[in-house]
Amino acid sequence: MSLPTSATVRKDAAPLIATLAFFFLLTSYYIVRPVRDQLVGAVGSTELPLFYGATFLAMLLLTPIFGWLVARFPRRPLLGWSYSFFIVCLLGFIPAFLAQDRLGARVLGAVFFIWVSVFNLFVVSLFWSFMADVFDSRRAREVFPLIALGGMAGAICGPALTRLLVGLIGVAPLLLVSAVTLGVALLLLLQMSSRQAQGDTAEQAIGGSLWAGIRELWSRPFLRYMAILMLLGDGIGTLAYALVADYAKAHLISAPVRTAFYADIDLAVNLLGAFLQLTWSRWLLVHRGVVWAVVVPQLINLALLVMVMIGGHAQLSVLGYSVPLLALMMVGTRGFMYGMTKPASDALYTRVPRETRYKGKNFVETAVWRFGDLIITSGVSSLAKWGASLGSIALIGVVASSLAAWIARKAATSPDLAPEGGNRESEIGNRKSDGAKLAGNRF
Repeated sequence: MSLPTSATVRKDAAPLIATLAFFFLLTSYYIVRPVRDQLVGAVGSTELPLFYGATFLAMLLLTPIFGWLVARFPRRPLLGWSYSFFIVCLLGFIPAFLAQDRLGARVLGAVFFIWVSVFNLFVVSLFWSFMADVFDSRRAREVFPLIALGGMAGAICGPALTRLLVGLIGVAPLLLVSAVTLGVALLLLLQMSSRQAQGDTAEQAIGGSLWAGIRELWSRPFLRYMAILMLLGDGIGTLAYALVADYAKAHLISAPVRTAFYADIDLAVNLLGAFLQLTWSRWLLVHRGVVWAVVVPQLINLALLVMVMIGGHAQLSVLGYSVPLLALMMVGTRGFMYGMTKPASDALYTRVPRETRYKGKNFVETAVWRFGDLIITSGVSSLAKWGASLGSIALIGVVASSLAAWIARKAATSPDLAPEGGNRESEIGNRKSDGAKLAGNRF
């Protein structure tokens, strides 16, 4: 029996390092998320179009900057500078929260909401672009559920740490804890990057136009499907978020109660996501393929919306606790998105060129996502002003979920995806060929 080579050991260590890195990354994010969400619960969904509109504008400004960085810097410095920027921002918010009474909770809440949204989308999107760069499509189907499970563990640890520490050290020092955990994630990713073989093309700058992400949205069918799926599928989660915000404003009168409520939702979402990662998601990805793994969550959304359309504001008894049906809808939609849709869709990005994987993926998961948030929350606010019932809003969501299931299947079978299960060398060759075809279209 032959002994494993050092290269094999390095390769086998990559999933573990990636899993630990994602654990610390999502721990960092979920430490600050309940603070952001309780501010939304204080104002209700009427302020969400303003929050999401400002966030969308921030995405439009930052997307070409991100494209410029990806075009000119190799993977390692790109990770280092991007994550370091957000660590510095976390530290910069500490004196702002210490001066919260002077600044005003409304102003600080709006700024922090926008920043946390940008932090989440850019940092997590860059992480998964990096993962799609390291693993080929066959390996991705095996290890992405494990990596996402590590993230779920961090998403459980984050709210638990927030609950434990906020009463002991206050809000502002929590940002320091978040910065430290994000720093640990960065160190692990840099270590993982350094373990790749010397001369790996993934360590070279991608090049191309800083507007490539926007351009490829129109030129590549797969990205168009993913953008539509983002608007329809993840829009259902935004709809649930807006409806729960109105519930929190009407029924939860204090900030601590709202914070605990949202922390409980985060905990339930991530426990569901972890359960899916351990059971159904990995089985579907390995034995049935990506198509089922992207379609099933849309069918779950459809079922949950039908329940809300019928039950409305009903309260259900879960383990002896009275839980609003809207909260269960939010837990279900987000749990399946994080626990099944996300690892499945990220596995699809292993089958596209590197420029698409970084720039196109980032544009879809930042600007397109927040544009969808703006449209959904503006629509909910308008429908509420016109006197639309909860059942009517849910019915619109049912139609959107039905269409999302069809789009999900189209995305997973898009003709411009590289063949599934090919080796890394053939995939790289396909990417080079694809890149040569697109070279003449660059701005």
